[in-house]
Parts: sequence; structure tokens; C-alpha cells
Amino acid sequence: MTAELPAAPTPAHRPTERTFHGDTVVDPFEWMRDKTDPEVIAHLEAENAYSDARTAHLEQLRATLVREFVGHTQETDLSVPVRRDHWWYITRTTAGDDYPKFTRVADTGTMPQVEPGVMLEGEQVLLDAQAEAAGAEFYSLGGLAPSPDHTLFASAVDTAGDERFTLRIMDIASGTVLDEAVTGAGYGLAFSTDQQWLFYARVDDAWRQHQIWRHRIGGPAGEDVLVIEEPDERFMIGFDRSRDGSTLMIQAGSTSTTEAWLLDLSDPTSAPVPAGGRRDGVDYGVEHGGDRLLIVHNDGHRGFALAQAPLEAPERWEELLAPAEGERLLAVEAFAGFVALELRSGGLASVRLIPRAADGSLRIEQACDISHGGELDTVEIDANPNWDQTTVRYQLTSMLTPSTVAEREVASGATEILRVTPVPNFDPELYVERREWARAEDGTAIPLSVVARRDLTADGTAPGYLYGYGSYEMSIDPSFVPTRLSLLDRGVVIAIAHVRGGGEMGRDWYEHGKLLEKKNSFSDFVAAAAHLTDSGLVAAERLGAEGRSAGGLLMGGIANLAPERFRAIIAGVPFVDALTTILDPSLPLTVGEWEEWGDPLHDPAVYEYMRGYTPYESITAVQYPAIFASTSLNDTRVFFNEPAKWVARLRETVTSDQAERPILFRCEMVAGHGGRSGRYRKWEQRADELAWLLDQLGATELL
Repeated sequence: MTAELPAAPTPAHRPTERTFHGDTVVDPFEWMRDKTDPEVIAHLEAENAYSDARTAHLEQLRATLVREFVGHTQETDLSVPVRRDHWWYITRTTAGDDYPKFTRVADTGTMPQVEPGVMLEGEQVLLDAQAEAAGAEFYSLGGLAPSPDHTLFASAVDTAGDERFTLRIMDIASGTVLDEAVTGAGYGLAFSTDQQWLFYARVDDAWRQHQIWRHRIGGPAGEDVLVIEEPDERFMIGFDRSRDGSTLMIQAGSTSTTEAWLLDLSDPTSAPVPAGGRRDGVDYGVEHGGDRLLIVHNDGHRGFALAQAPLEAPERWEELLAPAEGERLLAVEAFAGFVALELRSGGLASVRLIPRAADGSLRIEQACDISHGGELDTVEIDANPNWDQTTVRYQLTSMLTPSTVAEREVASGATEILRVTPVPNFDPELYVERREWARAEDGTAIPLSVVARRDLTADGTAPGYLYGYGSYEMSIDPSFVPTRLSLLDRGVVIAIAHVRGGGEMGRDWYEHGKLLEKKNSFSDFVAAAAHLTDSGLVAAERLGAEGRSAGGLLMGGIANLAPERFRAIIAGVPFVDALTTILDPSLPLTVGEWEEWGDPLHDPAVYEYMRGYTPYESITAVQYPAIFASTSLNDTRVFFNEPAKWVARLRETVTSDQAERPILFRCEMVAGHGGRSGRYRKWEQRADELAWLLDQLGATELL
């Protein structure tokens, strides 16, 4: 680093006050919320220029990392074909292309023998996303759906990053676009049985998916019909099409309560029929099981249970299977001859297969779990679109197991590995993965998933990287991420801290990391960091951390709680101004989030608790880690101004030598919550982050 450093942007102080529960807070940077303000845009561009200048010395390392990412990827590749009725659907990637092609070929009785880069005779291109994205800085698909007779193909496209989609319906035979009248749609696509209607969702101004609409294909959007609306601002609504194609399954949910309805797709103008009702605190999911409903619910079971109900009386739940100790049942998928139950057991994701008798009843006593015996195996259901199939396709992965698609014959248990994702220049024998346990300050054992080079010794000298999330009962399961190889091959020990607030260890794990116990997520992560350094796996002065979105809140929290534990932190689209956001019901992540974070607007105790951990308002004048924050201008989930404000306050408050521990901020000017679109662009963005981190950890050279 040269002696002459560029000056960091210094946004103006324009104090605004907020007063709640007798507490007045003066915020000098709230004015940066308005992305139409030229001064705000100028500030974001200045931040990007500053980050460019402070990382210019990493240009060669960034380029090297991108080459490594590409070198661990079979660029021209394809998915395992998925049979839908009489067609096999395929996704193909081509070297040099950011986006894939979606194709299909007619079923001749067996799975087609496919090769990367070689089109089959009669293979049809349904959507060439690379061609469609030409000229667009951002391109994302929010859904793809063939019609029931496979003559039409619907897609949802976002070119801004705001997750509001334009719907396009194409006649497959001619390639003619029949309809693109619907714009600003949310997630979800489903055709009626007669293919005259397409169901879709809409979002309100707070980005809450709150309505389901019915659009007549070929007609104007102005004549669309509202099917159902969710007025309660705590709830979002969505839908799915049942596997047998008969029913639109609609579900509204908050973080603790759900309600479901069923709509007969053969009578698409009919009204949705209630399928279980709404009871405060009862969280359930409904699956149409052909002759009955199958329900996974928490009514009387912390770990959720499996029940069934008659179609004509969906409120009459009959329990079929209760969770065993340490289990959390997640969801059920129904087929004509069996059901597949997704669950968590021992902190890992798994799948349980339950055969059905001739009368459709479930043979619970014959249930069996899919297992491959690895200490960090993650097993999840893959694409299984056919009601009458006798096999179940699933994915297996771990931190050292590339994504593996396998298929099991339910009756016999015979298993076939269909495909292991090729990873060039990767030898799994060079590495080792394992489960470790940290001890939280209240005595709770916190699981960590750890991977490292096999030849490293725990002598307290290695650099380390610790990832965490810890919200919404979302689990960050062990999985293979090719870009991590660039860290591992530079001697970095990689760990995931499965902190409370996530769902890794079941429902209680989530409950003890939310609301007035949210701080457990932060202290758990710090305990995980202490375990890595105290055990000698990682050098105390060479530990980096990363979290994104709500995990970015975690990063802000641990930076305030234990700044001495971390050398550098990556905070992606970080939810760091949480209290300001949760106090404003007009914003996303507010009313619908009160069951996750609490309601500080009306509850003084919640206000006081959040005031004590919100990262933006809890910065202290001590030495902090180096920080790299990133966001996107069009992010609708966590607004760009949160990290912009946070970085500005960090720079003027902390006592760190910012020549050695810089605080950087990047804002993608055309992107969304997930950052840039396109695989090469994403690799470039990731190389920018990891080059900075490796530089901070003193680990830029390959071993």
C-alpha cells in the first residue's frame, strides 16, 4: 500500500430526528435514502471510485481468481434431463455465455444420451437466455413453466434487479410470442388445465407479494381477474401447481402462521376453497396427495408432524407421523405410489421415503431415509415433476462433494448416480471436512462445518474464513462451492457457523435466535470464531468473516460485539440499519418482519432491545476489522442506503488505522439483492470480494 492514499468520500451531515418511546435519535445520513437524488448517486459513484482506488493493487489477483473460478468449471455443460410427461427438458451452458439455453427433446422411452455442446436430433430451444439478455446489464429469470400439453412456454424476466417480472408466453412450435401484457409481476407461474389462463402474483409498494391474479392468455392485462388478496401486512402469499396438475395450491404465511386454499385448475374461474384455515401460531404446509391432502404442521409438535385430511374436509387432520427427538419435518411431496418427506435430523438435511398402499394410504412402517454416510452430507429433493413416477430424484452435496444428482427406486431401494457435477482441477483427497462444535456463552453447543487442506496442521498460524446467516429459520447447509477452492488452496480454513436463528438444529434453534433472543446469533458466531482460534485451527489475527442480507446484520453485530476477534469482514447487502427500517411500516422488511425481529414501533421493550444491537446505531470508538460492504441500487429487500449510512458512520467513529484496515463500500448501479447477473459477471464480483479478503488475511499466494 502506498503512503499516499485517496481520501474517502465524506457525505454531508443533514441531521434528522426520530423519537419513539421517549428516545430521540439524531441521524446525520438518513437523507441518503432517495436514489433519485443526484447527490446520492454522486456519493455512491464516489464510493465505487474510492474502492477502485484502494483495491487497484489487487487487479492481478482478481484476474487470477477469475481464471481459477473458470478453471474449476466445465463451462460448456448441461443438466441431467428431466422428464415432464412426454418430453425431456434440458438446461445447457456454453463457454463464454453468461446465461443458459433451455431446451427439450421428445421422449422415446429412455433418458436421452446427452453431451455438453452437442444438440440432439429434434432438440428444441425454448429459451436462449444469452440471446434474450443481449444489451441488458442485468437479466434474471423468476420462473419458467410449460403448459399442461407442452405447446406453450411461459417465462418471467427481470432486467432491473427489482424482482418485478414481465411475463412472456410463447407458442413453442412457431416460436411466436403470444402474450407479454403482464408486467410488474411477482414470483409464480401456473397454467389452467385448458391453457386459457395463466395465474401469477403481484406485489405491493412494500414488496409484499399480496395478490394472486388470473390472466387470460392473449388478452389485455387490464382485464385480469383478482383471485385472492392477503390484506394482513404480516403475510405474503404464493402458489404452486400440484404434481398431478389438478390443483393450484395457494398459501399465505407470516413467520409463525400460515393459511392455505385450493383452486380447481379444471375450473379456473372458480373461487379458492379454504384448506386448513388460519390459527395464530399454527404453521403448516399443504400438499395435494391425489385422493387426500397431506399436511406438515406444528400444531402440538415443536418439530412439526405429518398428517392427512380428506379433500372434502381439509380441517380434519389425522396424524400419521410425529418427529423423533432431534428431527424437524419440513415439507412433503406426494406421488401416486409414495411420498417424499423433507426433514432435518442431527443438524443435516435429509429425505425420507414412505411407500403408499394401493388405496393411497401411507405405509409409515416401511419408511426409509436416504443416506450416503458422509459426516456433512446434505440430501435434498431434486426435480420430480411426474405424478406417476416410481423413482425419486435427489441431490447430494457436502463441502467436498460436488452437486450429485441421484435417483432411487422407491420399491427396491436401488440407487443410481445420474451425474456428478464436473469440477476440473479438483482432487478431493487434498482436503478434509468435518463437524466441529463450539460452546456458546450460555453453554449451548454450536455446530460448525469445517473444510481445510489435509496437509495443514492446527498450529495457530493458518488464515480462516467464517460464514454465517442465522435468521428466518433458514439453514446454511454444507455444500460444494467451487470458488472456495481458491481460498483452500491458499491455506485458508473455511467454516460455516450454524448459529441460532437459523433452522439447522430444528425449530427451537430458530426460536432462540429471534425476537428478544436475537443477540444469541451474534454471540454464537463469536463463540465459533473463538473455537477456531483457541483450537489452533486459525490464527487469531488472521480470521475473516462473511454474511449477506440478514447475515450482513450478523456481520454488523459481531463487528460491534467482538471487533478484536476478526481481521476482516465482508458484509453483502447488509441489513445494518435494522431499527430504522423496522420502525417504518411503509418499507419492505417491516410489518411482515415484526414476527421475526419484534415490533419496536408499538413495544418499548422491543425498541430498547433492537436499539442495543442494531449495527448502525451501536458503533463504538475502538479498533474495528477491515470491512468490505456491498449492495445494489435496485435491491428491494435491503435498501442501498443501509450500508451507505453504516460505512459513513464507521469511518468517522472507529479508531482503526484505515490505511491498514480500510472500510470500503461498493454499490452495483444495475443489480438486485443477489448482486450482478450472469455467471462471469458474478465471478468478477466474487473475485473482487475475495481478493480483498485474501489480501487482508495475508493469504494471496497459492500453497
